[in-house]
Amino acid sequence: MRKNSIKSTRINAEVQRELSQIIRETKDPRIHPLTSVVLVEVATDLKTCKAYISVLGSDEDRAQTGEGLKSAAGFIRRELAHRLNMRNTPEITFIMDTSIEDAMEMMKKIDELC
Repeated sequence: MRKNSIKSTRINAEVQRELSQIIRETKDPRIHPLTSVVLVEVATDLKTCKAYISVLGSDEDRAQTGEGLKSAAGFIRRELAHRLNMRNTPEITFIMDTSIEDAMEMMKKIDELC
């Protein structure tokens, strides 16, 4: 399976949709309520997955959400296996993504100049 094939794109989108629902339903108080899954990259062998997570909040909220997601990774993977009918359920690595916050800050600077 090639990296940018239709099948891999469909798998990435499906995993992203289910992952965002699972994270919203997780009852860990460390996970911030404004947490979103920006991008998911599932490896071609379906063994690993990189999930880029964005948290709208302070740096402390991001750190706590990262800790909460790492501790709930087993639960999240099990729920993902129940919801998706895949041969292998990928092991998820959560990566904090600050692109949304950076864009908001850049827009604020642009508005200050105008």
